[in-house]
Formats: sequence, structure tokens, C-alpha cells
Amino acid sequence: MVRNPAVAGQFYPANPSILEKEVSSYTQEVKREDALGVLSPHAGYIYSGKVAGSVYSRINIPKDVIIIGPNHTGLGEPEAVMCSGTWQMPNGNIEINSDLAASIVEHSKYLKDDHLAHFNEHSLEVQIPFLQHFRKDLRIVPLTMMSMDYNVCLDIGHAVARAVKGFKEPVLIVASSDMTHYESDKSAREKDKKAIARALALDPEGLLKTVRDHRITMCGVIPATIMLIACKELGAKKAELVDYATSAETSGDYEHVVGYAGMIVK
Repeated sequence: MVRNPAVAGQFYPANPSILEKEVSSYTQEVKREDALGVLSPHAGYIYSGKVAGSVYSRINIPKDVIIIGPNHTGLGEPEAVMCSGTWQMPNGNIEINSDLAASIVEHSKYLKDDHLAHFNEHSLEVQIPFLQHFRKDLRIVPLTMMSMDYNVCLDIGHAVARAVKGFKEPVLIVASSDMTHYESDKSAREKDKKAIARALALDPEGLLKTVRDHRITMCGVIPATIMLIACKELGAKKAELVDYATSAETSGDYEHVVGYAGMIVK
């Protein structure tokens, strides 16, 4: 099974050399550290590339990365893993780690092997050029989520952690999410601060409750919740906010913004 790029030429350049140059412009040469998980945005690079680049510049990227994103399309299974195949990308094809994917599905009551949920979904795809920039032999396990049930998050978070423990090699868990959508810059920053505080406290249930109670339009709150659950089971002790921005910094429109947060969990 081959997945073709869904948003190359839209969210990021389709030309390999131009893409690599743009990704490089958002990354920095800084001291890197190991991480269990990250939160990274998935908008067009012109808006969120700086935040994503700041996150990936800070960490060592292992060969195997689990990427969890929201399902924006409504296609496929509510909790979907693409368990085998190849993702074609401008800067080289990426293989799915089928053994790790199968292990995650085996440990979960909810996850299903389903490729349809992934074919037009951008939230995972936009992470890959940044990961490839630092790791040419990258392999991925792609998960998309629709459910908003905390019990489902617990199940999948535990499944991811158990699969990673059994894999015996380093694995990074990426949660793909933008923050508040289409509110004023002031409102977005105030709301996002509340959600970020719960994530930094390693409080997955509190994050989900805060997003619901304050009506924060964080599209990847479920992936972020799952990532935090898994990382805590894997021994996470702290989280760090690397960068935060809104689209106003690029567009100049401060009345209708989208927020972007980049975090590391270690």
C-alpha cells in the first residue's frame, strides 16, 4: 500500500530542494536531548514552521517515530493505524514499521488497521519533512483519532506505551496539533495558556477537561492526551514549552488567528 502526499505544494513545497531549504530555515543548530514525546503544530509551514522547527531542533530523532494526529477528513475508522506500506514524500519514501504498528493494535481494544483514514489527512504528513531533515532512515507508525472519550485515550496511550516497551529500541511519540482556531490573538493566547499549563503539568485528563470546559478549539487534543498518557507510563518526569506563536505573526490579522505550541516531554 502506497500513500501519496496529500498537501505537498500547499502546506509545504513539493520540490525536494526547495522543501529542504525551507525546513532548514526553520531549524537551529542547538544542543539536542532525548525525548519521549513532543507536541508539534501542523499548519502550513509559513505559519507554524518556526514552532515545529524549534521543537525538532531540540531533540534527538530516533529511527522509529509514532505520529498521532486528529482525523480532519472523517474518513475511515475512528481510531486508525496504517499498519503497513510506504508514504511517498518529496524528500524520499518513508516505510511504516509494521511490527511496531501491529503491536500497538494488539494492545488496544479500539485501534483498527485502516489506511483510508490516512490518505487525505494532513496532520501527520506535515511532520515528516522535519523528521526526515534530521533522520534519513526514518520509519513511522501513523495513527489518526476521531474519538473524544478519555477512556479511549487511556486504552490507546497504554497500548502505545506497552508496544514501545516491548520494542526495545528508542521511539519518539509525536502528537500533532494546532491550538485555538479563528479567534482574536488575545483570546487565543489566553485560552491556549490554560491548555498548555495542563500539558506542562503532565496532566492528560486535565488537558482534555480544560479544553472542553473552556471550549478551546485545539484540534489535536486527543493525540496530545494520548501522547501524555503514553509518556507518563514510559517514565516522563517533565514537559517543556519550546515555542508558541499565532498566525498573526505571519498574516498580520490579529482578529482571526490560529495558535501553535511546541512542547517536549522527557
